[in-house]
Amino acid sequence: MTGLRVLAVDDELPALEDLAYLLRDDPRIGEVFQARDGAAALRVLDRAIADGRPVDAVFLDIRMRGLDGVVLGRLLSQFANPPRVVFVTAYEEHAVDAFEIKAEDYLLKPVRPERLAEAVRRVCVSAELPDSEAAGRTDPGTIPVELGGVTRFVNSTEVRYVEAQGDYARLHTAGGSHLVRISLATLEERWSSAGFVRVHRSHLVAVKHIDELHIDSGRCVVRIGETEIPVSRRHTRELRDLLVRRARKGRPE
Repeated sequence: MTGLRVLAVDDELPALEDLAYLLRDDPRIGEVFQARDGAAALRVLDRAIADGRPVDAVFLDIRMRGLDGVVLGRLLSQFANPPRVVFVTAYEEHAVDAFEIKAEDYLLKPVRPERLAEAVRRVCVSAELPDSEAAGRTDPGTIPVELGGVTRFVNSTEVRYVEAQGDYARLHTAGGSHLVRISLATLEERWSSAGFVRVHRSHLVAVKHIDELHIDSGRCVVRIGETEIPVSRRHTRELRDLLVRRARKGRPE
């Protein structure tokens, strides 16, 4: 059987059945297991490993009787080859726990099909599996961000600079910032054609938003609005030459 092998875990049967139904309806999902609590989930995972067909991802409720989802998520992270974890919960306050566990996504109930499809896409990317459905639908210049349970797509044209935060990246726009689970290296590759350049191991900037470049005693920084961003020594000459070329192109004849 092709596709992702996933486990849905929820102690409320209607919610579990709804989640399993939505997962089975996704063409990227090959097999869906179900468990009503954390102990049962561990038994399913153990059997799958023993059969040589481990589960790729666990879609996990948080507030359950017995072993709750956060504790189970931490246990799963200790596996030699841990499955990807997607939390599915009615409560927003556990997002920090999800961040610490490095969960692939954090969905709020009631789960919308399009939001679940995005979570499956993230699992596919993390597991380096084909995701033809998403590839045909998602503009590489956009990033989905979660705002109070609502998914908004932020376009690269809105982003002034990006700051690495562990396995996540913080997108800074004129209206605020958004934390997304994607590496700076991935964004650098995806957005290089949109005018983004790496200036530091922790920063990616949109060249068009650079207001000033300062070099003082060998230290280089760029200013974007009121924010100063350090430029590493290895990127200083390349960035300076790029800005000079852009300035020359912008001169009137």
